[in-house]
Amino acid sequence: MRAYLDANATTPLDPRVRAAMEPWLDCGNASSLHAEGRAARAAIDAAREQVAALLGARPREILFTSGATEANALALLGAARANGVRHAACSAIEHPSVLRALEALRPEVGLSLLAVDREGRLGPDAPLPAGASLVSVMLANNETGAVQPVAGIASRSRAAGALVHTDAVQACGKMRVSVAELGVDLLSLSAHKMHGPKGAGALYVRGGVRIAPLSRGGEHERGLRPGTENVAAIAGFGAAAEIAARETEPRRALWAALRARFLARLRDEIPLARVLSPPDGLPNTLSLALPGIPGDAMLAALDLAGISVSTGSACASGAAEPSHVLLAMGLPRELAAQCIRVSFHAGSTERDVDACLNEIGGCVKRLGAVRI
Repeated sequence: MRAYLDANATTPLDPRVRAAMEPWLDCGNASSLHAEGRAARAAIDAAREQVAALLGARPREILFTSGATEANALALLGAARANGVRHAACSAIEHPSVLRALEALRPEVGLSLLAVDREGRLGPDAPLPAGASLVSVMLANNETGAVQPVAGIASRSRAAGALVHTDAVQACGKMRVSVAELGVDLLSLSAHKMHGPKGAGALYVRGGVRIAPLSRGGEHERGLRPGTENVAAIAGFGAAAEIAARETEPRRALWAALRARFLARLRDEIPLARVLSPPDGLPNTLSLALPGIPGDAMLAALDLAGISVSTGSACASGAAEPSHVLLAMGLPRELAAQCIRVSFHAGSTERDVDACLNEIGGCVKRLGAVRI
């Protein structure tokens, strides 16, 4: 049996979510007025309530998308176009879908990157660029698990008249997320990061905030995201959100125990390893530097041994360049290329942890890690 430890890329589908999706795999169009269409619409409305409840939002503030990449694009491009944004700011460690969406606004919109410290975090009093009317800071980093002080940044940004977006994809289902406490205008999340299906995402849009659609067509999702809804995926998203609302705290306790076991063995058996994830970050995420061993070589060796990990963001896999997140944290390029990410999910076990560490230890012996 393989040990799957790449949950920040995607999580296994919860059997309860699969069961919630099955009735809607062959259903009517939610825009149709007949019985099948009304049933599909009711399923979407129920899912909207479930996702809203996870965030402490109102159902009308939730727009369904095809995933977080689309949600980020709709938030940033839509807000910029609807509100005449001329300058935006984001952290230097944002997901590529945020960075590329903001870069697509150039040259009409200027972009400032906010520097992070060696733990991959913005300071709570990090200076914000003057004149930025759109600010995007992720809630939790996908590579290191570092949690950002979004509430403080949002408060200062909104006081200066800026709209605030947060990519909460890695946070939802792994920590408590309240849009009221964060004080953000826009928030993106994704089903498949919380044991839901791929192909379903959502964007929270605070009441009164204006965004423009990215495409034209029907009046789906209040005209902001036209296209026939994927009812089964949305129903699965709703189920996953409802389960996450109940089970996030027990999952966090599980992950904290697995993390402690992992780190204890790592310190004892592989003292050369360097832990890059901050201790108060997401409990399911560990970014490790193994000096002297290329990350892709370690990933390949673990894969052959039946263990799935990552070298960073799945969306950037295959890239020749080291992780922009690790470089922004001040790691030398050589060391940034010698990192792997281990991330737990709700079904992860001590056996998975032990199998992973046994193989890492074997690789270190075979490949000969050195100090740098």
